[in-house]
Amino acid sequence: MPLLLLDLDNTLLDRAGAFRGWAEDFVAAVGAPASDVEWILDVDADGLTDRWDVAEALRDRYLLRISIIDLVGSLRDGVLRNTRLDPLVACALRIAGDAGWVPVVVSNGATLHQEAKIRHTGLDRYLADWVISEEAGVSKPNPRIFGIAADRARMRLGGAWMVGDSPEADIGGASAVGLPSVWLHRGRQWSDPRYAPTHTVDGPIAALAAVLGH
Repeated sequence: MPLLLLDLDNTLLDRAGAFRGWAEDFVAAVGAPASDVEWILDVDADGLTDRWDVAEALRDRYLLRISIIDLVGSLRDGVLRNTRLDPLVACALRIAGDAGWVPVVVSNGATLHQEAKIRHTGLDRYLADWVISEEAGVSKPNPRIFGIAADRARMRLGGAWMVGDSPEADIGGASAVGLPSVWLHRGRQWSDPRYAPTHTVDGPIAALAAVLGH
């Protein structure tokens, strides 16, 4: 039974779509023009900007009286409400499990928030376990987090595959521990000469199909 290591945001779950949905609701609520959604997406930088910095930028731009901590909570709750598990992804995970693969999520981020997405969407029903960087004390691409994932599943890391959308965290991390990988390109071109994914695909269904093909 080989181990299937899976990124969470913008791999199994459409974090970009969920954040856009929240941003559209937010600008409507504060009476801002719809075009401001693109500004908010730029500030967010596809999730790379710290939530507190995003909240501070929003409060400054729209002269909001809400506290930063409450705005961060509202942002996280709003993104969570907009997060959905694609039924086709769920089906593909079930097929992978039936084929003998053991799916384990390996995600960077805050434990409470990432686990809330896993449970809220019902993704937990299709996973053997998950490892979140905050509670693990180490983040991708550090090889230790992949070893922790294997320990959680009580499996060997050898023979595992990694699937994710981040060139450095997912593909670089897989390369560091000698694992084959599948990269979800999301319209981007591969540009890192240090390593490369085993396969490049356009979405999670194709990614899981590539793994199952081996």
